[in-house]
Amino acid sequence: MITNMTVEVRRDSRRDADAYAPWRLRLPVLLALLVGLAAVGYRLMLLLADAPPTNSDEATMGLAALHIARGEDFPVWFYGQAYMGTLEAYLAAPLFALAGPSVLALRLPALALYALFLVLSWRLTRRLGGDRWFALLVVGFLAFGSDRVIKNQLIAAGGYPELNPAAVALALLTVGLCAGGSGVRLPLWATWGLISGLMLWVDPLLLPYVLSTGTVLVVRRRREFAGQAGLVVAGALLLGAAPMLLDSLRHGRNPIAAVMAASGGDSPAGWGERLYGGLVLGPPLGMGFCSPSHCGTWQLWWALAFPILLLLAAAAAWRTLRTWKPPASHRTSLIPAPAAGALAAAPGPLWVERDNDDRPTSAHLAAGEERRVQAAVRLALLAGSAGVLVAYGVSSAAARTPVESSRYLSCLAVAVPALFWPLWRMARQPAGILRVAATAVLAAVLGTAGAATVAAFRTVPATHAEAKQHRALVATLRELGIRRVHGGYWTCNRLAFATRENVLCAVVDDELRPGFDRLPLYRRAVAADPGAVWVAPVGSPMAARLDQQLGPEPGALDVVIVANWRIYLLRP
Repeated sequence: MITNMTVEVRRDSRRDADAYAPWRLRLPVLLALLVGLAAVGYRLMLLLADAPPTNSDEATMGLAALHIARGEDFPVWFYGQAYMGTLEAYLAAPLFALAGPSVLALRLPALALYALFLVLSWRLTRRLGGDRWFALLVVGFLAFGSDRVIKNQLIAAGGYPELNPAAVALALLTVGLCAGGSGVRLPLWATWGLISGLMLWVDPLLLPYVLSTGTVLVVRRRREFAGQAGLVVAGALLLGAAPMLLDSLRHGRNPIAAVMAASGGDSPAGWGERLYGGLVLGPPLGMGFCSPSHCGTWQLWWALAFPILLLLAAAAAWRTLRTWKPPASHRTSLIPAPAAGALAAAPGPLWVERDNDDRPTSAHLAAGEERRVQAAVRLALLAGSAGVLVAYGVSSAAARTPVESSRYLSCLAVAVPALFWPLWRMARQPAGILRVAATAVLAAVLGTAGAATVAAFRTVPATHAEAKQHRALVATLRELGIRRVHGGYWTCNRLAFATRENVLCAVVDDELRPGFDRLPLYRRAVAADPGAVWVAPVGSPMAARLDQQLGPEPGALDVVIVANWRIYLLRP
């Protein structure tokens, strides 16, 4: 009887464990969903509060979208230059046609791209061997939003919102294509090529990830790539880059030379300043560990942790890639799997194993193909992030404008599933010094990113107030019947976009000399209007210069003050 009771207790315990298992598996998924919704909701709230602050560069993209929606122009490049494609303008143009042009409508596609980035990052983390709890950690980190991170994700000023989801998609496609099997694979190859081509047109910052994931594909699927797949990739890549290529052929422009000139790699700047801006300030700013417009000393710890983690993760991935074999416990418990779908035509026997959260995974028993593919793609992500950091570090932008130029490091976030992997593995080890250290680093990562997010959120009221002041300026110009103005670079295109080009603005510098007009037709329109006025922010050098021309006599200037702006009118 005792034996029978013991058996029944064991059966009941097993049933209880089986009943609990689905909830154990679903809990991190549900938490990740809640975190993702909170992250998207937080960013939507920022957009509705006019944050992050807009500027004339974003307004230039908005003007391109406005022209596309009207059917007046279909620009290939950001106005005034021969690089940085206008994909964001084409994404926003349908919204402009439906709801009218606005900063919010311009930014909504960027918000959708961020949501896609979170979903793809979860999926990539799982495909690279991470369990659901690690995927939750990755999503949680990417949910934070420091000042620089939010600007990269939501400001539609040329390329940055598209970079991260595109890079993660390339990595996911690489995993899928290298995992083996037959079936419908050419569309996957075509998608990889199309995304790569589009990003080469939009912004070459993603080139290191294109090269690293492409290398994995060529090395691991060289026979397939040498055949029809290679032709498909080439054709799709050319299609994605077609706007850039056709414009170069038509107008003789060289986007590569334009990008190199813009990066200022050979501009005067000391290597000490470049290395400090690129390697010390760059990673903390670019990955969201710093407060708005500056990086405190205590926030710079990530500058040391980042290269160490990069090397550790790369060494771990390389070791797995070169030496992994199925552990004995897995080898003795593997059972034949039914051949179905893409796995049916894979060479050799297929088997099914269970990972630490009971997620079925397919693996080739002889070579550990899946683990090696995961290691290869993790290594590609790490190589891509290292390439991005090196390219930024050698540019003069890292020395001259390190705070603002850290936007060039926005795609370092793509490598988070690979970068945090060694920490997660060590944190899951039995009690020991490595577990304590890894847990402390992960806690510091989340804590520092959280503090930077809070600091960024505190600037929202000031940003909202400035946006209201600009709307007051627009309303005053409308009431005065003013349609042609002179202003600074950061005034002009923002004003033109806010008024749907009812007000056109010619750029002048602080000495009132002609400046850089991204749309030269604006200058011609202002020059043709003898009643054109001047607009300058209160307290600016331009306002001080114009104040010298105030007076009651004809030909002097009169001033109208509205909010934080000064409007200078010519006395008749």
